[in-house]
Amino acid sequence: MGRHSLPDDYATDGSGDGSPPRRRRTVVIATMLVLAVAAGTAVAVQGDVLSFSKSCEDSAVRLTVMASPDIAPAVRAVADKARTDETRSDGHCLHVQVVARDSYKVADALSAGTRTPDYQIWLPDSDLWLDRAKGSGDGIPVAPGDSIASSPVTLALVPSAAKALGWPKKKYSWAELMASSMESDKVRLGAADPGRSATGLLALTSIAASSDKQGGDSDTRVAATAKLLAQRMSDGDTQVLETLAQDSSGAEEGNPQRNQAVLLSEQAAFAHNAGSTGGGKLALFYPKDGSPLLNYPYTLVDGKELSTSESRAALRFMTLLGEESAQRTLEKHGFRTTDGTAGESLVSSAGGRKPQPYATSPATAPSAAELQETLGMWTITVQSARLTTVVDASGSMATVVPGRNQSRMDVTKASLIQALGQFTPNDEIGLWEFATTLDGTKDYRRLVPTARLGDPAKGGGTHRERLAAAFAALQPVPDGATGLYDTTLAAYKEAQSTYVKGKFNAVVILTDGSNQDDNSISRSGLIAALKQIADPERPVPLLAIAVGPEADREEVEEIAKVTGGGGYQVNDPAEIQAVILQAVMTAGQAGRAAQE
Repeated sequence: MGRHSLPDDYATDGSGDGSPPRRRRTVVIATMLVLAVAAGTAVAVQGDVLSFSKSCEDSAVRLTVMASPDIAPAVRAVADKARTDETRSDGHCLHVQVVARDSYKVADALSAGTRTPDYQIWLPDSDLWLDRAKGSGDGIPVAPGDSIASSPVTLALVPSAAKALGWPKKKYSWAELMASSMESDKVRLGAADPGRSATGLLALTSIAASSDKQGGDSDTRVAATAKLLAQRMSDGDTQVLETLAQDSSGAEEGNPQRNQAVLLSEQAAFAHNAGSTGGGKLALFYPKDGSPLLNYPYTLVDGKELSTSESRAALRFMTLLGEESAQRTLEKHGFRTTDGTAGESLVSSAGGRKPQPYATSPATAPSAAELQETLGMWTITVQSARLTTVVDASGSMATVVPGRNQSRMDVTKASLIQALGQFTPNDEIGLWEFATTLDGTKDYRRLVPTARLGDPAKGGGTHRERLAAAFAALQPVPDGATGLYDTTLAAYKEAQSTYVKGKFNAVVILTDGSNQDDNSISRSGLIAALKQIADPERPVPLLAIAVGPEADREEVEEIAKVTGGGGYQVNDPAEIQAVILQAVMTAGQAGRAAQE
């Protein structure tokens, strides 16, 4: 046989056949296949699996693709055509089954890693799910390849609402569009849950970035937008479409349960309009500061467990999706090319019309940190938080942070005060400090009770102002050591006993060291006690943040995990604000998944 090449037509990169430029991440997958191909080809030849003499059914390599529901029909059409045409990968016919499943469900399952996947390829609607799937690194490994299509995130409106906002001539930034929608009593605005929808999360992140550019109190504006969206939130992209007025009748548009505008992908609007007539069709606003793209990365799942034939067939199917005929199929289903370009007919069918800036360059993709921050903000905005904050006041907190000329305590206080600004008046926060023998025989002291930030405080001002002053007054205890275990148990018991239903209840502990109280409960005793106290009906995750290089993340992770929480590490205390938001978001998502 003598063939040691990669799969059929692998060299095709789409540059010479009119197909769009593609992000060359193929090497990520291809590198994983090198050893398998080198070791497997000789065996394949000896076993005659490269023979073209066998029937297609006998020699078929069968793959399963778990695809985002919006793109699954188009990918299924390509797979069906490949089967009909008897498309082959090194002599094997290519039989690909495409299953539609929400990207957040796949990401959460891969992150948990508790079940071996029954699919080899994953096509989520956005890169952002890859970070969620990787989680703490203990889940099922994934390897992203090329993006196969794209679709911009937009604001879709029924005709009467679009007219009220000046469509198509009027152009808005994301922040301006949200402000105008919120100010108009004619526009009821809905969205899919950003924790479950890439469209919802990318839109909310774009709104936040646009608000920052406006200056002023952008956090308050974004929180207000999130609150508004939460009031009319749907579980997912399919459900949010069902909330729209179905026609232009007074009964439909006057129904307070119906939305006139929703955050939506262009492709979802395209599919909706294809099945609608007249007043049921949507018009699209494309914000002038750029629309983020859903980008559909072709992702190999648990690649080391695939056979040589499966690996090569998976790569063959990826190249097939990039070929001109497959790209035409994707376009017929309302998808743009991978670089965000689209023909006039696609855009007009989706509801776009000049002079809307639908042909401008896509918005810069948000970073993982920006997405985490937005999700954290969403969690604490939509579901009011009740947090007991417990801060290490041991002598080691006086250690100077390299390059800052400030102590760990000083930087920690500044970060906590900054984080406080992310919470709303309905959130409840309290403060403890701890160090050995801080309060007689106790290692801890309650400084500020847990109460609503907007409530009046004794002596004047609000509870928020009292808490900020208490953060600023924290000081290391010169001879104090880290009394971690007794403090953790005491704080957790109090949080459980004062649990408030309907809020996100949690204990946030910040420590720069391991337990140093020889007279305290042991680690195993603490873990056993937490297991006994933890109540799934009254969840109180422990969010433990190890501050500085001497802190033991593994220790705090082991302790926090039994409560449904997690352990985090920051070498620079200035990172605490972002980590608190990340921890709140992660625990909030885990808690909601457990309730489903």
